[in-house]
Amino acid sequence: MAIEPGTKENPWMLKTPPLSSGFTMYKDTRDGREILVCTVGKTILHYDYRCLEDLQSMLKKHGDWMELGSADEQKPAKEGTVEAWGRSESNPVGGWYGLKKGLRGRFGMYIPPLMEALGLAELTHDPKGNRMRAR
Repeated sequence: MAIEPGTKENPWMLKTPPLSSGFTMYKDTRDGREILVCTVGKTILHYDYRCLEDLQSMLKKHGDWMELGSADEQKPAKEGTVEAWGRSESNPVGGWYGLKKGLRGRFGMYIPPLMEALGLAELTHDPKGNRMRAR
């Protein structure tokens, strides 16, 4: 019997939007909350699982392509990007979808490829300045 994808035993194998680096992601539960565990090399990031539904809903309302604008937590996110929305006080969780202090950024780098793999969004795959829109 095959193990369902998106588990710790069978994580999603993904590539960054420019298709330059691989990483894995799987769904888990921590402290009663569903999260996404993203492993990039030896770095492990956590994102609130509800970001998938929330981001798709926002993109549908936006209705057009939106720049990803990935940035580390310590750097400001470019306004009007997926990254800025993923840390904005006006999003449905009122702030960061990233859950590990110091590693809460890069939302615009790691969440969009999973959304594409799940059929929730489409992405561009250029060397820089990638964008996404809801499916």
